[in-house]
Amino acid sequence: MDSKAHWEQIYASKPPDSVSWFQHHDDVALDMLDGLRLLPEASIIDIGAGASTFVDDVLGRGFRAVTALDISARALDVTLKRLGTRANGVQWIDCDLTQAALPAQTFMLWHDRAVFHFLTSPEQRLVYRRVLRHALKPGGFVIMATFAEDGPTQCSALPVCRYSADQLAAELGPDFALERHVKVSHHTPRDQVQAFTYCLFRDAR
Repeated sequence: MDSKAHWEQIYASKPPDSVSWFQHHDDVALDMLDGLRLLPEASIIDIGAGASTFVDDVLGRGFRAVTALDISARALDVTLKRLGTRANGVQWIDCDLTQAALPAQTFMLWHDRAVFHFLTSPEQRLVYRRVLRHALKPGGFVIMATFAEDGPTQCSALPVCRYSADQLAAELGPDFALERHVKVSHHTPRDQVQAFTYCLFRDAR
């Protein structure tokens, strides 16, 4: 089964609030976003947006240039329907990020909760970095969350990579300055605890 088919099956077989990564709100990322004091016209992209409420919360803060990207059309459809008429203010991209043709130097903020850690080969991570560098505005920001070094070794029956803040900074390389990081204990709907690393990076090119 290819990656898209895998994730379409996940969202077809499970309610969005039952998956292990479910949160009512991504409070850590939103706190990092609030600290940036971006203007309402700042362009924001949510990588692996899925059925999460991050897009809802970004729109609720008055941002007007919001893009949601996910490999699963089913997941995006959940968010689109939940938003109702507010969905008209979002650009929806149903695509594998490593195959995405995003516009150059467009996004002031790149948010990724739990996509990067699924990229287990150096080749996949290289493509991800190329897409990120291409799409992010000079001086833009990246909020990235992955499983921490003592987090799970797999998710949804797929292997993952685990990162400390320093390891994640090393993966992104010297073009991105680590501004802030925090380790978070995420409680799943089944009340299991998963360790996440959250990092805020600034484009230092």
